[in-house]
Amino acid sequence: MTIRITWARAVATLVGLAVAGLLFAWSGVFNIAASSGHWPITDWFLHWTMRNSVRTHAAFTSPDDPADRSGLVSAAGHFANACAVCHGAPGIKPAPVMQAATPPAPDLAVNARQWTDKQLFWILQHGVKYTGMPAWAVQDRQDEVRRMVAFVRRLPGMTPAQYDALVAEANPGADLATCTGCHGTDGRGRGAPDIPVLGGQDPAYLLAALQGYADGSRSSAVMQQVAMRMQPEAMRDAARRFAAMPGLGAAPAGDAAAARIVTQGLPRLQLPACASCHAPGKPYPVLAGQRPAYIAQRLRHWRGDETVVDARKSHATMPVIARRIPEEMIDPLARYLAGDAVDRSK
Repeated sequence: MTIRITWARAVATLVGLAVAGLLFAWSGVFNIAASSGHWPITDWFLHWTMRNSVRTHAAFTSPDDPADRSGLVSAAGHFANACAVCHGAPGIKPAPVMQAATPPAPDLAVNARQWTDKQLFWILQHGVKYTGMPAWAVQDRQDEVRRMVAFVRRLPGMTPAQYDALVAEANPGADLATCTGCHGTDGRGRGAPDIPVLGGQDPAYLLAALQGYADGSRSSAVMQQVAMRMQPEAMRDAARRFAAMPGLGAAPAGDAAAARIVTQGLPRLQLPACASCHAPGKPYPVLAGQRPAYIAQRLRHWRGDETVVDARKSHATMPVIARRIPEEMIDPLARYLAGDAVDRSK
């Protein structure tokens, strides 16, 4: 007997399969319990699909320089606070409850080798659906993601002692030790170029910054993770203690052109003077004596991708101002603001 395949029969078959699938889902027969795991074929298919997706999207959307090895201290602190509970760390086992997930969080000391830097960047920034891997909490902080890529890349082969040295005093507790793990017990940022000097900073500004990170109005996945756990009194105490430390406040010195930007701005570029906001008695951070590498890094972050037109970039105050600073003046300006208080190599 010959069965003729017609469009009507093909459509009817597809509709029948769809209805059968809906009835199967409606029945509740399928077991979604994490304790049951996946069938081997399901596990293979999901991982195969995920790897293909990461490979394709990373190739087209990840930056060409996806890893920044200059900020391992802050990345290590964030990893200890936010990631180690699932993935473990050198000398630290992951939480059993997270390993009971389906799929369980991978051991990055092993699995990191399976991904390129661009692929790690994409996973860290965007997360992975149908797993416990979240997206980076703040999507406009690619600088933080790049530092975490560099840290994760170092996990394979990292000893517990090396991990502890990077994490230092950072811990999940919401007290001053959480701050000093990155910013140092002296408030000088442990020499890391991505961590600002807090010693001598205006206490009102520090408190406002912590409150902004806690409520999400300031952009940083690293700082939000810390600030959201702090009680108001702990924030006030941290602000007072760091403000009382020596550090910032040195007299700017150096390049004459940079001095003009600070004191007069560049009227032809509609660039206001830095000192019009960053001056004593105003609700903005003290820059005099800040680490030059940190100032330059933040300005370049605010400038954004040079291949993207300004109309598609942020129109908040500092991004607009940073884009008006000539690129060749960013480093001289940062060094001028640092003055002689901070080692200019950092």
